[in-house]
Amino acid sequence: MAIMEISVIPLGTGSTSLGRYVADIEKYLSEKNIPHKLTDMGTIIEGDVEELLKIAREVHEIPFKAGAKRVYTAIKIDDRRDKEVHLGDKVEHVKKHLNEAFT
Repeated sequence: MAIMEISVIPLGTGSTSLGRYVADIEKYLSEKNIPHKLTDMGTIIEGDVEELLKIAREVHEIPFKAGAKRVYTAIKIDDRRDKEVHLGDKVEHVKKHLNEAFT
C-alpha cells in the first residue's frame, strides 16, 4: 500500500480562492469511496501505486471540467514495500516518539 499527497492548483481562474475546486475534488474522492484525508496543503490518498496514478490523473482533470484553463498538480508518493502503511501511521509513529521524549 502506498500513500500519495496531491495538490491540485487551478491557475488563471480570476480568483485567489480555490475552495470550490477543492470541494469538487473532495466530493469526487468521497463518492468513489477512496481512502483520503484533506489537509490545508493538499489531499493524502491511500492505495496501490497504479491506482494512485490513475486517481491523480482523474483528480487533475476536475478543475478543467469546472472551467479552469490551466492546472498545476504536485504529487508525492511514498511507496513502501517492506511493510504495509496506511493513512495516519506516520503521524502516530511521531507521536509515539514525542511521548517517549517527554516521559
